[in-house]
Amino acid sequence: MLAVSYIITILFFITYAGLIIYYRQSWLSIPEFQPSLINYLPSTKISIIIPARNEEKNIGICLHSILSQNYPAHLFEIIIVDDHSTDKTADVIKSFDTKTIKLISLKDFTEGSQLNSYKKKAIEIAIQQSTGDLIITTDADCIVKNTWLQTIAGFYEQYKPAFIAGPVAYSNENNFLTIFESLDFMTMQGITGAAVYKKFHTMCNGANLAYEKKVFHEVEGFKGIDNIASGDDMLLMHKIYERHSERVLYLKSKDAIVETRPAGSFAAFFNQRIRWASKADKYDDKRVFLVLLLVYFFNLWFIALFTIGFWNIKFEILLIELLIAKTIIELFFLFPVSDFFSKQKLLWWFSIAQPFHIVYVVIAGWLGKFGTYKWKERKVR
Repeated sequence: MLAVSYIITILFFITYAGLIIYYRQSWLSIPEFQPSLINYLPSTKISIIIPARNEEKNIGICLHSILSQNYPAHLFEIIIVDDHSTDKTADVIKSFDTKTIKLISLKDFTEGSQLNSYKKKAIEIAIQQSTGDLIITTDADCIVKNTWLQTIAGFYEQYKPAFIAGPVAYSNENNFLTIFESLDFMTMQGITGAAVYKKFHTMCNGANLAYEKKVFHEVEGFKGIDNIASGDDMLLMHKIYERHSERVLYLKSKDAIVETRPAGSFAAFFNQRIRWASKADKYDDKRVFLVLLLVYFFNLWFIALFTIGFWNIKFEILLIELLIAKTIIELFFLFPVSDFFSKQKLLWWFSIAQPFHIVYVVIAGWLGKFGTYKWKERKVR
């Protein structure tokens, strides 16, 4: 049995390490976009869409950062869709005395409707009322740099993509949990850039997306995926990819990074990751599913070795060897990614976080398929 376990371990690791090395080389091959600001006259009309539910503590800071853009005010609008908030979210939004911001109440459009994805409906309604040619979505708890719109517009005007996946980073890492979240999220961001650039599979995050409004209508928006609670980002991305694969691009630019905060509690973190995992078998892009399947069973193998190790110490030794190898190969990938996001100091925590990461992947993956989760105080299956 030990010999068989060694063979399985070696096969798992070779496959996984090959994938991680491929992601690393792909990430390094992405050219960093440097917008030319000399004689640059932007021309793209942008509609920024922000669904918000009970975000009174965050939406004000988010709007301040967007309104501080060094992008012509007449070329962008902010459309916020209040998703049945029970706090003072709407009041905070109304306190901004500017025509740039438009507030929509989702309940005015959904009274008596049975919905499973309120966020998709919010985005859909906002797009219907938008005036921009380029739709950008972000979240109410995000903060953007004043170069955000200028960089996205410059990238769009230069390359004419149908869909842009932008970089996102966590901020305010002040304890082990938030550091752990940031490391995990940074890994996913590195994979996102690598996969999109190489057309290996589709991946993105809804906190920093842009796509042409005409293309959204061309693929009939969220039709066919509107029964799935989440997936306003990756599921839509794949619909567009099927029509315009060469025009789905990743924007690698520090000036375009959107910052958001970690979940902040173990319950919130697991709930978020279960929600993300729940989309795994909904992807039409089966390449993503196969990657997720490999990652899940590779981590599950650690649990199996740990369990068998109670009866045979040699399995514990094999487990430790595999854990060290996994840590080394993942750090090899994360060094250039952390440099881009200016989070090199977090890597000191990486080896400590490894056992927790393995356990969380296994639990979240299982519950994502067979459990339930809460999203914005709503219970979803």
